[in-house]
Amino acid sequence: MERIKLKTIDILVGYGFKTAGAILVLLVGITIVNIVSTRIDKRLNKSKVDMSLHSFIKSFFSFVSKIIIVIIAATIIGIPPTTFIAVLSAAGLAIGLALKDSLSNFAGGVLILFFRPFGVGDFIDAQGFMGTVKEIQLFYTSLNTTDNRRITIPNGELANGKIINYSVEDTRRLDLTFDVSFDDDIEKVKDVLTNIVLDHPLIFKEPEPLIRVKAYGDHGMEFMVRAWCQSSDYWSINYDLHEIVKEVFEEENITIPFNQLDVNLKES
Repeated sequence: MERIKLKTIDILVGYGFKTAGAILVLLVGITIVNIVSTRIDKRLNKSKVDMSLHSFIKSFFSFVSKIIIVIIAATIIGIPPTTFIAVLSAAGLAIGLALKDSLSNFAGGVLILFFRPFGVGDFIDAQGFMGTVKEIQLFYTSLNTTDNRRITIPNGELANGKIINYSVEDTRRLDLTFDVSFDDDIEKVKDVLTNIVLDHPLIFKEPEPLIRVKAYGDHGMEFMVRAWCQSSDYWSINYDLHEIVKEVFEEENITIPFNQLDVNLKES
Protein backbone atom coordinates (compact mmCIF):
# COMPACT_ATOMS: atom_id res chain seq x y z
CA MET A 1 0.00 0.00 0.00
CA GLU A 2 2.85 2.33 0.87
CA ARG A 3 4.43 1.78 -2.55
CA ILE A 4 1.11 2.42 -4.30
CA LYS A 5 0.63 5.57 -2.26
CA LEU A 6 4.11 6.87 -3.14
CA LYS A 7 3.62 5.99 -6.81
CA THR A 8 0.29 7.81 -6.88
CA ILE A 9 1.84 10.88 -5.28
CA ASP A 10 4.67 10.83 -7.83
CA ILE A 11 2.19 10.65 -10.71
CA LEU A 12 0.02 13.44 -9.31
CA VAL A 13 3.00 15.66 -8.63
CA GLY A 14 4.45 14.96 -12.06
CA TYR A 15 1.25 15.66 -13.93
CA GLY A 16 0.51 18.58 -11.62
CA PHE A 17 3.76 20.28 -12.58
CA LYS A 18 3.17 19.50 -16.25
CA THR A 19 -0.37 20.83 -16.11
CA ALA A 20 0.78 23.97 -14.29
CA GLY A 21 3.54 24.41 -16.86
CA ALA A 22 1.08 24.03 -19.73
CA ILE A 23 -1.30 26.57 -18.18
CA LEU A 24 1.61 28.96 -17.61
CA VAL A 25 2.69 28.59 -21.24
CA LEU A 26 -0.86 29.32 -22.40
CA LEU A 27 -1.20 32.42 -20.23
CA VAL A 28 2.24 33.82 -21.01
CA GLY A 29 1.98 32.90 -24.70
CA ILE A 30 -1.40 34.56 -25.20
CA THR A 31 -0.18 37.66 -23.34
CA ILE A 32 2.89 37.85 -25.60
CA VAL A 33 0.72 37.38 -28.72
CA ASN A 34 -1.54 40.26 -27.62
CA ILE A 35 1.46 42.52 -26.98
CA VAL A 36 3.04 41.65 -30.33
CA SER A 37 -0.30 42.17 -32.11
CA THR A 38 -0.52 45.66 -30.61
CA ARG A 39 3.01 46.47 -31.77
CA ILE A 40 2.28 45.07 -35.24
CA ASP A 41 -0.79 47.30 -35.39
CA LYS A 42 1.29 50.38 -34.53
CA ARG A 43 3.99 49.44 -37.06
CA LEU A 44 1.42 48.86 -39.78
CA ASN A 45 -0.20 52.24 -39.11
CA LYS A 46 3.19 53.91 -39.58
CA SER A 47 4.16 51.82 -42.61
CA LYS A 48 3.13 52.12 -46.25
CA VAL A 49 1.29 48.79 -46.17
CA ASP A 50 -2.19 49.14 -47.65
CA MET A 51 -4.90 49.66 -45.03
CA SER A 52 -6.81 46.72 -46.49
CA LEU A 53 -4.09 44.35 -45.26
CA HIS A 54 -3.89 45.61 -41.67
CA SER A 55 -6.81 43.69 -40.17
CA PHE A 56 -6.01 40.60 -42.21
CA ILE A 57 -2.34 40.50 -41.09
CA LYS A 58 -3.25 41.00 -37.42
CA SER A 59 -5.96 38.34 -37.50
CA PHE A 60 -3.75 35.83 -39.31
CA PHE A 61 -0.81 36.38 -36.93
CA SER A 62 -3.03 35.99 -33.85
CA PHE A 63 -4.71 32.83 -35.19
CA VAL A 64 -1.47 31.03 -36.17
CA SER A 65 0.39 32.08 -33.00
CA LYS A 66 -2.32 30.77 -30.70
CA ILE A 67 -2.39 27.42 -32.52
CA ILE A 68 1.37 27.11 -31.99
CA ILE A 69 0.99 27.95 -28.29
CA VAL A 70 -1.67 25.25 -27.87
CA ILE A 71 0.64 22.67 -29.50
CA ILE A 72 3.52 23.65 -27.19
CA ALA A 73 1.26 23.39 -24.12
CA ALA A 74 0.06 19.95 -25.24
CA THR A 75 3.69 18.84 -25.65
CA ILE A 76 4.49 19.92 -22.07
CA ILE A 77 1.63 17.80 -20.74
CA GLY A 78 3.13 14.82 -22.54
CA ILE A 79 1.30 14.73 -25.86
CA PRO A 80 3.92 14.40 -28.65
CA PRO A 81 3.58 16.92 -31.50
CA THR A 82 3.21 14.03 -33.96
CA THR A 83 0.27 12.67 -31.97
CA PHE A 84 -1.28 16.12 -31.79
CA ILE A 85 -0.89 16.60 -35.54
CA ALA A 86 -2.29 13.10 -36.18
CA VAL A 87 -5.36 13.91 -34.09
CA LEU A 88 -5.83 17.16 -35.99
CA SER A 89 -5.47 15.33 -39.29
CA ALA A 90 -8.01 12.71 -38.26
CA ALA A 91 -10.43 15.42 -37.22
CA GLY A 92 -9.64 17.51 -40.26
CA LEU A 93 -12.39 16.07 -42.43
CA ALA A 94 -15.05 16.56 -39.76
CA ILE A 95 -13.80 20.05 -39.01
CA GLY A 96 -13.68 20.87 -42.70
CA LEU A 97 -17.28 19.79 -43.19
CA ALA A 98 -18.42 21.66 -40.10
CA LEU A 99 -16.48 24.80 -40.99
CA LYS A 100 -16.86 24.72 -44.75
CA ASP A 101 -18.52 28.13 -44.74
CA SER A 102 -15.74 29.58 -42.58
CA LEU A 103 -13.08 28.06 -44.85
CA SER A 104 -14.92 29.52 -47.83
CA ASN A 105 -14.91 32.92 -46.13
CA PHE A 106 -11.18 32.61 -45.39
CA ALA A 107 -10.44 31.75 -49.04
CA GLY A 108 -12.67 34.66 -50.06
CA GLY A 109 -10.66 37.01 -47.86
CA VAL A 110 -7.42 35.86 -49.48
CA LEU A 111 -8.90 36.38 -52.96
CA ILE A 112 -10.15 39.86 -52.04
CA LEU A 113 -6.72 40.90 -50.78
CA PHE A 114 -4.98 39.35 -53.80
CA PHE A 115 -7.19 40.71 -56.61
CA ARG A 116 -8.10 43.95 -54.76
CA PRO A 117 -11.63 44.63 -56.07
CA PHE A 118 -11.90 47.16 -53.21
CA GLY A 119 -9.92 48.43 -50.24
CA VAL A 120 -10.48 50.07 -46.88
CA GLY A 121 -12.10 53.47 -47.41
CA ASP A 122 -13.78 52.57 -50.73
CA PHE A 123 -17.51 53.10 -51.20
CA ILE A 124 -19.00 49.90 -52.63
CA ASP A 125 -22.31 48.27 -53.49
CA ALA A 126 -22.29 44.54 -52.68
CA GLN A 127 -24.79 41.89 -51.57
CA GLY A 128 -27.60 44.46 -51.53
CA PHE A 129 -25.73 46.94 -49.29
CA MET A 130 -23.96 50.22 -50.05
CA GLY A 131 -21.35 51.67 -47.73
CA THR A 132 -17.74 52.56 -46.96
CA VAL A 133 -15.39 49.65 -46.27
CA LYS A 134 -14.03 49.82 -42.70
CA GLU A 135 -12.25 46.48 -42.20
CA ILE A 136 -11.24 43.42 -44.22
CA GLN A 137 -10.66 40.56 -41.77
CA LEU A 138 -9.91 36.85 -42.19
CA PHE A 139 -13.54 35.81 -42.58
CA TYR A 140 -15.65 38.96 -42.80
CA THR A 141 -15.62 42.46 -44.27
CA SER A 142 -17.27 45.34 -42.42
CA LEU A 143 -18.68 48.47 -44.01
CA ASN A 144 -20.62 51.50 -42.78
CA THR A 145 -23.75 52.53 -44.68
CA THR A 146 -24.58 56.16 -45.43
CA ASP A 147 -26.90 56.23 -42.39
CA ASN A 148 -23.99 54.90 -40.24
CA ARG A 149 -25.06 51.28 -39.81
CA ARG A 150 -22.28 48.69 -39.54
CA ILE A 151 -22.81 45.82 -41.99
CA THR A 152 -20.71 42.64 -41.74
CA ILE A 153 -20.58 40.53 -44.92
CA PRO A 154 -18.91 37.09 -45.23
CA ASN A 155 -15.87 37.22 -47.52
CA GLY A 156 -17.02 34.09 -49.36
CA GLU A 157 -20.16 35.88 -50.57
CA LEU A 158 -18.18 38.99 -51.54
CA ALA A 159 -15.59 36.99 -53.50
CA ASN A 160 -18.29 35.16 -55.46
CA GLY A 161 -20.74 38.05 -55.86
CA LYS A 162 -20.99 41.23 -57.89
CA ILE A 163 -19.27 44.30 -56.46
CA ILE A 164 -19.67 47.89 -57.65
CA ASN A 165 -16.78 50.08 -56.50
CA TYR A 166 -17.64 53.78 -56.71
CA SER A 167 -14.27 54.96 -55.39
CA VAL A 168 -11.82 53.21 -57.69
CA GLU A 169 -12.15 55.89 -60.42
CA ASP A 170 -11.58 59.60 -59.78
CA THR A 171 -14.26 60.72 -62.23
CA ARG A 172 -17.80 59.59 -62.86
CA ARG A 173 -20.58 60.34 -65.37
CA LEU A 174 -23.86 61.70 -64.09
CA ASP A 175 -26.93 60.44 -66.01
CA LEU A 176 -30.24 62.22 -65.38
CA THR A 177 -33.60 62.29 -67.14
CA PHE A 178 -36.09 65.16 -67.06
CA ASP A 179 -39.65 64.93 -68.38
CA VAL A 180 -41.10 67.84 -70.37
CA SER A 181 -44.52 68.36 -71.93
CA PHE A 182 -45.02 67.61 -75.63
CA ASP A 183 -46.16 71.23 -76.07
CA ASP A 184 -42.75 72.69 -75.14
CA ASP A 185 -40.12 73.64 -77.71
CA ILE A 186 -37.30 71.08 -77.93
CA GLU A 187 -34.53 73.58 -78.71
CA LYS A 188 -35.59 75.87 -75.89
CA VAL A 189 -35.53 73.02 -73.39
CA LYS A 190 -32.08 71.92 -74.62
CA ASP A 191 -30.73 75.48 -74.28
CA VAL A 192 -32.13 75.84 -70.76
CA LEU A 193 -30.69 72.51 -69.60
CA THR A 194 -27.33 73.27 -71.26
CA ASN A 195 -27.04 76.60 -69.44
CA ILE A 196 -27.93 74.97 -66.12
CA VAL A 197 -25.31 72.25 -66.56
CA LEU A 198 -22.52 74.55 -67.80
CA ASP A 199 -23.15 77.05 -65.00
CA HIS A 200 -22.63 74.45 -62.30
CA PRO A 201 -19.08 74.91 -60.95
CA LEU A 202 -18.50 71.21 -60.17
CA ILE A 203 -19.40 69.86 -63.62
CA PHE A 204 -16.57 69.36 -66.12
CA LYS A 205 -16.66 71.35 -69.34
CA GLU A 206 -14.64 68.58 -70.98
CA PRO A 207 -15.84 66.02 -71.93
CA GLU A 208 -18.67 68.20 -73.16
CA PRO A 209 -22.06 67.48 -71.50
CA LEU A 210 -24.60 65.71 -73.69
CA ILE A 211 -28.24 66.86 -73.65
CA ARG A 212 -30.70 65.24 -76.06
CA VAL A 213 -34.24 63.90 -76.31
CA LYS A 214 -34.02 60.36 -75.01
CA ALA A 215 -37.52 59.05 -75.65
CA TYR A 216 -41.23 59.88 -75.84
CA GLY A 217 -43.02 58.85 -72.69
CA ASP A 218 -46.72 58.41 -72.00
CA HIS A 219 -47.06 62.00 -70.77
CA GLY A 220 -44.19 63.91 -72.40
CA MET A 221 -40.67 64.01 -73.79
CA GLU A 222 -37.76 62.57 -71.82
CA PHE A 223 -34.59 64.70 -71.96
CA MET A 224 -31.30 62.97 -71.18
CA VAL A 225 -28.53 64.87 -69.41
CA ARG A 226 -25.04 63.33 -69.28
CA ALA A 227 -22.19 65.20 -67.60
CA TRP A 228 -18.84 64.28 -66.04
CA CYS A 229 -17.62 65.22 -62.57
CA GLN A 230 -15.39 64.14 -59.68
CA SER A 231 -16.69 60.96 -58.05
CA SER A 232 -16.76 62.72 -54.67
CA ASP A 233 -19.07 65.46 -56.10
CA TYR A 234 -21.54 63.06 -57.75
CA TRP A 235 -24.37 63.21 -55.21
CA SER A 236 -24.04 66.94 -54.55
CA ILE A 237 -24.44 67.68 -58.26
CA ASN A 238 -27.30 65.17 -58.54
CA TYR A 239 -29.32 66.94 -55.83
CA ASP A 240 -28.39 70.42 -57.09
CA LEU A 241 -29.57 69.78 -60.66
CA HIS A 242 -32.93 68.40 -59.57
CA GLU A 243 -33.59 71.51 -57.49
CA ILE A 244 -32.27 74.02 -60.04
CA VAL A 245 -34.09 72.46 -63.02
CA LYS A 246 -37.44 72.70 -61.20
CA GLU A 247 -36.90 76.39 -60.41
CA VAL A 248 -35.65 77.35 -63.89
CA PHE A 249 -38.39 75.39 -65.69
CA GLU A 250 -41.00 77.37 -63.74
CA GLU A 251 -39.27 80.66 -64.65
CA GLU A 252 -39.13 79.69 -68.33
CA ASN A 253 -42.72 78.36 -68.38
CA ILE A 254 -41.53 74.87 -69.28
CA THR A 255 -44.08 72.28 -68.15
CA ILE A 256 -43.13 69.20 -66.16
CA PRO A 257 -45.87 66.63 -66.93
CA PHE A 258 -47.41 64.44 -64.28
CA ASN A 259 -49.59 61.38 -64.33
CA GLN A 260 -53.25 62.21 -64.62
CA LEU A 261 -56.46 60.32 -65.17
CA ASP A 262 -59.28 61.72 -67.30
CA VAL A 263 -62.74 60.53 -66.26
CA ASN A 264 -65.66 61.04 -68.63
CA LEU A 265 -69.18 60.72 -67.25
CA LYS A 266 -71.75 59.51 -69.69
CA GLU A 267 -75.45 59.93 -69.00
CA SER A 268 -77.46 56.81 -69.56
